Amino acid sequence: MYNTILFEKQGAKAYITLNRPETYNALSRELLQELKRAIDACAEDEEVRVVILSGGEGKSFSSGADLKEGIGDRDLGKILKQVYTPLILAMRGLQKPIICSLNGLAAGAGMSLALACDVIIAEEEAYFTELFVGIGLLPDAGSMYFLPRIIGTQRTFEWCSTGRQVSMREAKEVGLILDFGKDYKEKVEKLANQYAHSATRSIGMMKQVLNHSFNKNLEEVLNLEAEAQTICGYTHDFAEGVRAFLEKRPPVFQGK
Repeated sequence: MYNTILFEKQGAKAYITLNRPETYNALSRELLQELKRAIDACAEDEEVRVVILSGGEGKSFSSGADLKEGIGDRDLGKILKQVYTPLILAMRGLQKPIICSLNGLAAGAGMSLALACDVIIAEEEAYFTELFVGIGLLPDAGSMYFLPRIIGTQRTFEWCSTGRQVSMREAKEVGLILDFGKDYKEKVEKLANQYAHSATRSIGMMKQVLNHSFNKNLEEVLNLEAEAQTICGYTHDFAEGVRAFLEKRPPVFQGK
């Protein structure tokens, strides 16, 4: 089904692996479109309750956009709208958690791809860089949306305008990643297993509300919370959660 990514299901977990090691997982048009198809497949598959996105076993999660593609086309915004925007919106719209298992370098649009995930757990030696300024561009594919909301505008400006390398220690200190370490894969699996048995619909509603929490006022967010809570109130997992609480036992969620 795919030429540039690997897709595997293990029970309720879906593993998507970028698979262009010869280019350090540079983001070609084909890879971006295949990744969008994989995210859409996860959205439609009721068995999938958590997605794990990684760059495989190499030294790079993603080196960013494949500059060998379309280098002669100066209408870069057109390319963004055609292939990047649909993917980022699909990732943020997926009502299931996406864990980024970050190995090695995450540069440029590769960093944006990691930021579009819900949680990032990283290899100890991994690092970020918004290196767009080095070729006379500004960060895109969502970086200018995600970064200031997490680390603030001043630090975002410094990272973007210098393009310097950001270690995982610094990234954790500013709240950009959840954790890092030599045992990062074990941490990813532990969290993925938790999500695979959790109340998936409620997590999806959390994502929806959080997507709007910075561009709506308090009353609007309160209304979103109320609407989402009504949806959750009709789910199997809400009924099971209440029963389990009253019966003093762990809940058995079905993700619906």
